[in-house]
Amino acid sequence: MNALSSLCIFRSDPLALNDILVIKPPKKSPLLLRMSVLIFSMVCGVFICSVCSKQISTHARTMLMELQNEKPSRNRLGLTDVPLLHYPNPVSFNRSECAGNPVRFFAILSNQRSGSGWFETLLNSHINVSSNGEIFSVRERRVNVSTIVQTLDKVYNLDWFSSASKNECSAAIGLKWMLNQGLMEHPKEVADYFNRRGVSVIFLFRRNLLRRMVSVLANSYDRYAKLLNGAHKSHVHSTEEADTLSKYKPIINSTSLLVDLKDMEMRMAKALEYFSINRHMILYYEDLIRNRTKLKDVQDFLGLPQMELRSRQIKIHRGTLSDHIKNWDDVNKTLHGTAYECFLQTDYSS
Repeated sequence: MNALSSLCIFRSDPLALNDILVIKPPKKSPLLLRMSVLIFSMVCGVFICSVCSKQISTHARTMLMELQNEKPSRNRLGLTDVPLLHYPNPVSFNRSECAGNPVRFFAILSNQRSGSGWFETLLNSHINVSSNGEIFSVRERRVNVSTIVQTLDKVYNLDWFSSASKNECSAAIGLKWMLNQGLMEHPKEVADYFNRRGVSVIFLFRRNLLRRMVSVLANSYDRYAKLLNGAHKSHVHSTEEADTLSKYKPIINSTSLLVDLKDMEMRMAKALEYFSINRHMILYYEDLIRNRTKLKDVQDFLGLPQMELRSRQIKIHRGTLSDHIKNWDDVNKTLHGTAYECFLQTDYSS
């Protein structure tokens, strides 16, 4: 039998085929493939989040700069620079001889620990101004748009009574409204109300958000520690009290610090965007500290006769920030080389 015959017999023999060892190429592990896809997805997600975060932060900072450069008392809709005059007819009392005196309406929009309490005491030192504090700190007054409008109507009709009330002959009346007290949940409705009622808006923010963070954390700590003889005080009237409260040095979460600062900026930018359609002016706490002539601008904005405004409140955290943050080295390292590095250096002692 020749070789060709042997080959033919081999191919036709089924038993011989069973003896053949078939070697298949190794399959790729499905676990390895899944892990590769998962890692790739995570990398893409981190990259996208990073890009979005930078875009949001850049947008917020750009918006803040644009709105900060607007002239005081002007707005995007070109509304009048002169505050509207009102002649309220309260139901709770008779304005008597002051019934013919016009009243201007205003609202201070701010964040906690941004100098709004101090600023409001300055305004209330004016003989013709009644600023009624954080009315919307009470949740029941901001449950929905209807309760908000009812509360605002009561204020601007001069039917709201507080320690600041000078109702009969007030030339300007308003309130202090924190951004986290229902304001940002109903921005369109509130902005429309302000336009309809002729309410002038005063934005009051802090430039140095790191200092604000220190103040927020220290104030939160004192709510429970009650460092001043067992009593909690958000504002003080003596250097001794200020020194006692400033002894507490908060620890700032350096891991989330950049995100927290961006969130603060974004919240401010959104507020400016929502309510810049109203007649408004923008103030910063640091500018008021350094330049008291800003208070004259406020009085002009509200159409008030000029007076020297005074407050008994004392600044708590004075001097450099390194004296007020326990983990200063971590914070300094985190912010160094970022857009927020300037917060580390800013200092004012008054």
